[in-house]
Amino acid sequence: SKQQKQPNNLIFKMKFTALLAALFASSVSGFAAKKGKAVDVPLKDVLIGAIPPVGFYDPLNFAGMASDETLKKYREAELTHGRIAMVSVVGFLVGEKVSGSTFMFGGLSGTGIEQFKALNPCFWVAIGCFLSFTEFERSAKLNTKVPNSEFVAGDIGFDPLGLKPTDKDEFNSLATKELQNGRLAMLASMGFIAQENMDGKGILEHWYSS
Repeated sequence: SKQQKQPNNLIFKMKFTALLAALFASSVSGFAAKKGKAVDVPLKDVLIGAIPPVGFYDPLNFAGMASDETLKKYREAELTHGRIAMVSVVGFLVGEKVSGSTFMFGGLSGTGIEQFKALNPCFWVAIGCFLSFTEFERSAKLNTKVPNSEFVAGDIGFDPLGLKPTDKDEFNSLATKELQNGRLAMLASMGFIAQENMDGKGILEHWYSS
């Protein structure tokens, strides 16, 4: 009977040792996974557009009061309005330059804001459909969780000419230029609208008469 108990005790000890080893290994792997988990960086530390001498210019602390997800929406809105403003500035200048002679919009004439009011409603329907598509794409992207280090504002997959650089530094440089030009264009378009509303004269008319 003693000989039977010894193998049984040995088997029990081996099973118990194996169980402890398995529990220890699982606990260690759990701690190792937590320790190795990547910590995301603050969004404002990786956003483009912070250039000397002002750096990350936020005097009213909007970024400081916003969560990273809200800050992503702020940047998307800023970049989108900048793009629209750049097109608007070009539209003001080109529209007034070819005033009365363009074939695309039925010979519109006058200042930029007067041409804006006289555009065919079908034009706005087409623009609305295009913008709706881009906004759906943008909304889907913002609702998808991505690490802050991988967030790219304004990327809606529209690059028909393949101009997007593959080099990260070159891309960030061009994206910063786009953002800065958009900010300037927003100020310029507001100035155009205010000036034409004040005296009813076109921007180019002011330019040539100065």
